[in-house]
Amino acid sequence: MRRPTDHELDLSVAAMLRFGVTLSALVVFAGGVLYLRHPWLKTPDYSHFHAVDHSLRTLAGIFGGALHLQPRNMIQLGLVLLIATPVARVVFCVAGFARQRNLLYVVVSTVVLIVLIFSLTRGTI
Repeated sequence: MRRPTDHELDLSVAAMLRFGVTLSALVVFAGGVLYLRHPWLKTPDYSHFHAVDHSLRTLAGIFGGALHLQPRNMIQLGLVLLIATPVARVVFCVAGFARQRNLLYVVVSTVVLIVLIFSLTRGTI
């Protein structure tokens, strides 16, 4: 297997980012359409703060609700996908730099990945 060039790596990362953003936009749009399509839902009262359902605060709840086509869970899933897109980019770059055998960029990208994962999971531990 040959080493990918920097240009090929840039093109593949750009394609992956476009795919992630497009997928998340489509999921949010589908959730928004379903949310607006349900006229029997009562109008929310924004004069008082109400915490969101537990199913919207965990990944298992978000995926479970999205599988049952619950609109708010689908919108939340789209936002999770949008957040996951740059994380996937860093993982993709680590793999690409490893294939190029560029040790410095592998180390730097791995440190960035560790910081991202720590910052995303720190609040839930």
